[in-house]
Amino acid sequence: MDLGLRDAAVVVTGGGSNIGRAIVHAFAAEGARVLVADRDDDQAAIVVGEALDRGAAAAERLVLDVTAPGAGTTVVETVVERFGRIDVLVNNVGWSEPDFFQHTDADEWQKTYDLNLLSALACTRAAIPPMAAAGQGAIVFISSDAAFGTPRTAVYGAMKAGLIAFARSIAHEHGRDGIRTNVVCPGVVVPAAGAIGAGSLWRAGREAIFDDDQLASIERAVPLRRRTDAADVANAVVFFASERASRQLTGQVVSVSGGFAMP
Repeated sequence: MDLGLRDAAVVVTGGGSNIGRAIVHAFAAEGARVLVADRDDDQAAIVVGEALDRGAAAAERLVLDVTAPGAGTTVVETVVERFGRIDVLVNNVGWSEPDFFQHTDADEWQKTYDLNLLSALACTRAAIPPMAAAGQGAIVFISSDAAFGTPRTAVYGAMKAGLIAFARSIAHEHGRDGIRTNVVCPGVVVPAAGAIGAGSLWRAGREAIFDDDQLASIERAVPLRRRTDAADVANAVVFFASERASRQLTGQVVSVSGGFAMP
């Protein structure tokens, strides 16, 4: 299906690794123009090249820390400067260190808040004025099944749940401006080889995050009995981004997890 995204001006935060990388690939396959916003210059450069190979009308990178003051404004101003407008914002960047709540500390809470929630607020605030002026736009938030309550994710899940509430409020407030706002909640996505940069939480290896027994337990709880791939999540994102495919969808939350969560 042609999703009508050819030449769309898209920005993906955290677009250099894992799910973000797959999202960039999916927009590239639709012929969009994509800005990869990531703090890892080397990995972002690799993904830009991959996007061009996959059919992107244009692909560029913006190297920055999205938690820095003014970063949200920089992200949006850059995509408008380079592509002339912003049609789609994908608030993908995120981070967590899986652990039980009692093992976490205030520094980790703050980092989790800054990366998973505050960065999305800042980018969204900057994106709304140009989208409203154009009378249309799509914002897609990458939350997590952790938002619905899972072990070892209390702080991360709280931030991702906040993201859902924020997205739905924006859908109510700015639907009149033609802005659609939706949320994709991935299940556990183990990155493919070569799909992560030096700063990824997966850099230490899958075993440092989930051991074999934990992964097996997760898979047994999935009705479809298979693990979610990054491309599965990316397909849901481009669907929500498409005015043609999801013109009447806003404020919606979908879990891409094989049925692990059913919000």
